[in-house]
Amino acid sequence: MTEIAFHFNAPDKLAYACRLLRKAIANGARVVVTGTPASLQALDALLWTFSPFEFVAHCRAGSPAEQLMASPVVLAAQIEGGPELPHHQVLLNLGHEVAPGFERFERTIEVVTLQDEDRHLARQRWKHYADRGYAITRHDLKLNDSAN
Repeated sequence: MTEIAFHFNAPDKLAYACRLLRKAIANGARVVVTGTPASLQALDALLWTFSPFEFVAHCRAGSPAEQLMASPVVLAAQIEGGPELPHHQVLLNLGHEVAPGFERFERTIEVVTLQDEDRHLARQRWKHYADRGYAITRHDLKLNDSAN
């Protein structure tokens, strides 16, 4: 069964996603990121610029097969009914709803900001997973920051 993790209280969803992706690929993980086309476009640009000394290799779903296979991060507006994805290890959902097809991944990570609307939508996703029996891990980024 897919492991579900919620990362709450991210001050900036895309900046946090960049740091999370950098850490994930440093640990050898292969990640598919899903969200709205606009958020994926913004993340794509940010991945090129967020750190001057580190590059997070990534491509978009629908890229040539050899590029998809070589990239540890794939940006995909949809994971079900879209282009075939090369790996199903980790799904990072930046969208507002549960990503259809999330259950094909070993792990799904949901990032939630401090904004009321984002928190409300996250509660709906949490309920969706909990109602289906998924164990959910909660990471409160605010608590982690105050511990440092």
